[in-house]
Amino acid sequence: MADITRRFGWRHLRSAPTAHIRHHKRGLLAHDGAGLSFWYRSLSAALSEVPVNDRELAMAFHARTADFQDVTVQATVTYRISDPAEAAARLDFSVDPDSGVWRGAPLEQIATLLTETAQQHTLDVLARTPLAGALVDGVAAVRERVATGLADEPRLPATGIEVVAVRVVAIRPEAEVERALRTPAREQIQQEADRATYERRAVAVERERTIAENELASQIELARREEQLVEQRGTNTRREAEENAAADGVRAEAEAARKVRLARAEAEAAREVGAARAESQAAWLQVHGDVEAATLHALAATRLAENLPRIDSLTLSPDILTGLLTKLGRPAPESRA
Repeated sequence: MADITRRFGWRHLRSAPTAHIRHHKRGLLAHDGAGLSFWYRSLSAALSEVPVNDRELAMAFHARTADFQDVTVQATVTYRISDPAEAAARLDFSVDPDSGVWRGAPLEQIATLLTETAQQHTLDVLARTPLAGALVDGVAAVRERVATGLADEPRLPATGIEVVAVRVVAIRPEAEVERALRTPAREQIQQEADRATYERRAVAVERERTIAENELASQIELARREEQLVEQRGTNTRREAEENAAADGVRAEAEAARKVRLARAEAEAAREVGAARAESQAAWLQVHGDVEAATLHALAATRLAENLPRIDSLTLSPDILTGLLTKLGRPAPESRA
């Protein structure tokens, strides 16, 4: 919208670079162009403002497919007014000289024209296409048909309108039909997910089995090594016992040899002692054999006295004393009266 200011009964208009201004004064064209700025009197001026920039028109409408299914088409048309003079002549782009506001709704007229034209060509395409084909290839087919139809529409260039681009955003069926169409794919996806889950579980079971087999093999190997260890320990024990037995035998033989040698030495010593005693006894006997009987008796008495217990006092009768002295060859003592 152009900026209009008031000064002493005059009006000053300043437009944007994307707005084409046409100023008629008393039926004659006084100003014509984009981005103009000029003074005018509101009582004698007829102003038109035509936007020349690209504009986006979003549209959504219903259509029916060949199998009588209702679908919603969402599209966007980009257009521009390439001939402002033709557009101002065919559509009401006049603005109020005092406020600069459009008196009519020209852009709504253009939107209605483009929407109905695009809808007509869309219905013509979808009416010959089943729902499955419309959902798969319908976007490209509708876009191409709408673009061709708008380019061939005679009213658009006659009105100064140029279609820049056509985009079809989506073709969607009703909610119930869309859910029904999604069901097979969802079931297939669920089946794939279940299959992946089963495969993952199978892999997990296989890995667990492998782990269990490895653990069992490890236990078997451990038991075998324990058996070898027990056998080795038994062998070592037997060997140690044999070594100890052999050592004990050697010690016993050495001890026996030592005892034999000791016994032999003792026997030899005993023989020598016996021989010495025998010689001593023989010499003793020989000496005593040459001695008189009385001397032997005295010696016997002496030896006997050495072995008798201690006698503090001894009383002998005269008869015993006389007989003893007689045997010894001594005179008997005289008896006292």
